[in-house]
Amino acid sequence: MFRAINKNISSSFKIIVSVTKRYKHIEHKVKVNEFDINIVESGKGENSVLLMPGAVGSSWTDFKPQIEQLPELLPNYTVIAWDPPGYGKSIPPKRNFDLDFFQNDARQAVQLMKTLNRPKFSILGWSDGGVTALIIAGRYPENVDKLVIWGANAYVSDEDVNILKGVRDVKKWSARMREPMEKVYGAERFAEIWNEWVDAILNIHEKRKGDLCTKEIREIRARTFILHGKKDPMLAKEHVPYLKQHLQGFKYHEFPDGKHNIHLRYAEEYNKLIANFLLEKC
Repeated sequence: MFRAINKNISSSFKIIVSVTKRYKHIEHKVKVNEFDINIVESGKGENSVLLMPGAVGSSWTDFKPQIEQLPELLPNYTVIAWDPPGYGKSIPPKRNFDLDFFQNDARQAVQLMKTLNRPKFSILGWSDGGVTALIIAGRYPENVDKLVIWGANAYVSDEDVNILKGVRDVKKWSARMREPMEKVYGAERFAEIWNEWVDAILNIHEKRKGDLCTKEIREIRARTFILHGKKDPMLAKEHVPYLKQHLQGFKYHEFPDGKHNIHLRYAEEYNKLIANFLLEKC
């Protein structure tokens, strides 16, 4: 891999350009309101697709195969992955896990894309990122072209609460699942921030009856692609049928042996499905 730093660019942006035979990406920070948001841009197309990571996730931990491979499949797109405020390299600040943290992320993501002069965009949202994507598509329909979600839910069920309690202790995770996050945050901080996130979801379950975005999904007009790993251990079985019932104009694809991270486990197949969907003319 060859790396070059553009000396003419302000050091405050710290733009790093990486080139390989298959892709190009630029990683830098963008000032959005009071936040310095870290993003990775790959490809040079006029169309835009925003990649939204899962809980405590970041661009590289959650979307490396998409950053590297999607531009080849989508030459008319620029792929943009972000680290939400308080996650990954968008620190500081410390992550704020109030009752509105999903809604806050939605607002900041829309403002990010406007700041990049890309106010109309498609979204790939995984898990928590899928919740945020649903909120964006419901609250800001004029900004969303197409929507792709997987591992996402519109509310927190009692079964979800039990699932979360079972995965709270990161020491019980496999090294393969734990180590990428520990590289980003350090082992101690990762355990802390994961517990903060679990507490936040339990708080929403208690104080908002688990409602994440049940109102927003009824307002979504964007063409939507729901993907699902049938063996997803992080998602109560009721959520996909609920989304199918309340979303309009959706497409569905299931990975029979897939779990929560289908876009990583089946990256090549997943990327082709996404590219075909984004290139379809509605």
